[in-house]
Amino acid sequence: MPYVIAEPCINVKDKACVEVCPVDCIYEYTGADKATFPNQLYIHPDECIDCGACEPVCPVKAIFAEDEVPDQWKNFTELNKQFFKDNPGVTPATKS
Repeated sequence: MPYVIAEPCINVKDKACVEVCPVDCIYEYTGADKATFPNQLYIHPDECIDCGACEPVCPVKAIFAEDEVPDQWKNFTELNKQFFKDNPGVTPATKS
C-alpha cells in the first residue's frame, strides 16, 4: 500500500522526504491549477515501494500509509492518485 501526503504539506514542501526516497516517487506540483491540486508534494501510488523512509523525516507529519490517513485528510488519498492521472508528464521532485 502506498504512502500519501496530506494537507500539512500544502505550501511547505520541505523535501526531506525527497532526499530519503530510494525510488524517486515523490513529485512536486508546480502548475497553476491550485484549486484542483494544492501546492504540495505528491507520492506516486504505482511507484511507491512502501518502504516508509519518507514518513519519519517529514517535519510537518504530512505523510501517512494509505490505510492510516486521518479521517479529516482521507480526500488526499484520492487527490494523490488523481494528480498522476491528470499530470502524466510530471517529473520527480529534485533532490538538493
